[in-house]
Amino acid sequence: MDKQNVRTLSLIVCCFTYLLVGAAIFDALESENEIKMRNALTEREMKIQAKYNISRQDLEDIRRNMIRMVPYKAGTQWKFAGAFYFSLTVVAVIGYGHSTPQTVGGKIFCMFYAISGIPLCIVMFQSVGERLNILLTYMLQKIKKCFRSKNTEVSQSSLLFITFNISSLILTVGAAIFSHYEGWQYIDAFYYCFITLTTIGFGDYVALQRDNMLSRHPDYVAFSIIFILFGLTVLSAAMNLLVLRFLTINVVEEEYTETEGTAIRVGDDVITTNGMVVSAAQEAPDHSERISVCSCTCYTLRSGRFRRRIESSDARKARKASMLMSGAQADADERTYKPYETEERISLAEENITQWRDVCDRKRASI
Repeated sequence: MDKQNVRTLSLIVCCFTYLLVGAAIFDALESENEIKMRNALTEREMKIQAKYNISRQDLEDIRRNMIRMVPYKAGTQWKFAGAFYFSLTVVAVIGYGHSTPQTVGGKIFCMFYAISGIPLCIVMFQSVGERLNILLTYMLQKIKKCFRSKNTEVSQSSLLFITFNISSLILTVGAAIFSHYEGWQYIDAFYYCFITLTTIGFGDYVALQRDNMLSRHPDYVAFSIIFILFGLTVLSAAMNLLVLRFLTINVVEEEYTETEGTAIRVGDDVITTNGMVVSAAQEAPDHSERISVCSCTCYTLRSGRFRRRIESSDARKARKASMLMSGAQADADERTYKPYETEERISLAEENITQWRDVCDRKRASI
């Protein structure tokens, strides 16, 4: 089976295994508490119904009315500040659910607004994230130059490490501020920040939903909007690096797969990367770039006929001759050989050239 297909199948299996493990852990952590909470709330409801002698139908009406009143208790939701906050949660795919359109026109417009706004927002965050990565790279290079580091290159791993640290800093600082303004415990505020920036948006914790904060605290409204925008930008920068790293690994694996079966010459034999050994008599290069041991009369196989090709560079000939004379060291030189080296860097020895010509003659006789 192809390696790409095996990897895709492995990812699918890992994903479903991850889901199963998560379901088992959440079941163990939350199921008993759910039963206790349901029983406690049901008992509380029955006590209130008996105390005030409320019928079952009246109790259901009160319950529905209280649920619908929750968004409006926070203050005005659909003035400009609240509408801007709602628009941000739509295009950023957060979707708290704390406030939803109630009119037919509002619902229709929300759908069309999301269709065009979500792709635009995603592209914007990705583009700004790329600019942020470039800025971080530039700053790191400058810092390395200030410390006179010999290697000023910045690796993807370093950038990924820095962006994740910045993301952690945003989460911790944002959690402290939200905890102060909303009166939440720090762990609840940190949970809200994480759920928001990962665009999960459960809606169990939503900022700006008490004491009419949307109207009374414009500074807090501005901070909440900036927190979401900047946090999603940094997260997009980290995601860009993760995707780039994954694509890099993918390209490397594809190139390795494509080069399987290529040949490496060792002495008079050719060893392919899949372990096959082909002797010199069996070798038949299949295109013009496959160079035989005899580099002065290189043969290529086209339409069943050998063609002779004369090498134009004496430097290449001398290099090949030196390789034949040096055994294992020649093989290492072949892997590092650069065909564009100048003749001035090559020391031509008369003895090596003579020996090389003898080898060429023997090869011609054996073909």
